[in-house]
Amino acid sequence: MASVGIVLKYFGLAFSALLPVINPLGSALVFLGLVGDAPAPVIHTLARKIALSTVLFLLVVELVGTAFLAFFGISLPVVQVAGGLVLAAMGWSLLNQQDAGLRRDQPQIAAAHVGPLDQQIFYPFTFPVTAGPGTVVVMLTLSAHASVSGLLPDALAHIGILIAIGILSFLVFLCYAYSPKITERMSPQTAHGILRIVAFVLLCIGVQITWNGVQAMLKTVVR
Repeated sequence: MASVGIVLKYFGLAFSALLPVINPLGSALVFLGLVGDAPAPVIHTLARKIALSTVLFLLVVELVGTAFLAFFGISLPVVQVAGGLVLAAMGWSLLNQQDAGLRRDQPQIAAAHVGPLDQQIFYPFTFPVTAGPGTVVVMLTLSAHASVSGLLPDALAHIGILIAIGILSFLVFLCYAYSPKITERMSPQTAHGILRIVAFVLLCIGVQITWNGVQAMLKTVVR
């Protein structure tokens, strides 16, 4: 039961932290804007390939994250503080956007939309449309946080994170594959409201991660 508890704990942590930054529904709106009037079978195939690419991309970040931090001598509390501040800044920026339906990086992404769609599976569809810099920061933080308790607990923690990645990637596939139907049934006001809620959750997660890092730093000072 303890093993299951560890897996569920890190699954919940990873899912709740990654959902606002991946934002499958919001990213699907950007994706649809990039593919334009592509036929439904093409959109469905692209969605499947992007979801698989997202799994592989996040898996690599998750597995090498701890080694990456160790190589540069960066501690977990520092990553938590820096990553939390970045996430909080992203959430605050989204909350204060005049047009909440557009992402800040959408003009740059749209400018990169050249050539056949199959050649854009990783860039820009996977990175940065689906998994942007904020997602990488969260993955590095989760990877470091899941690698401090011992071999078996760490392995179980990483399993929980990988399950969350798989489920989120499946949600990406669903939102991307059916993005034309979703936009037909969703008013701009509804899309704006959803993005505002996601932005607030992202702000709260960023503040919480930052506070955890500050607490860890203060403990080292007290000692």
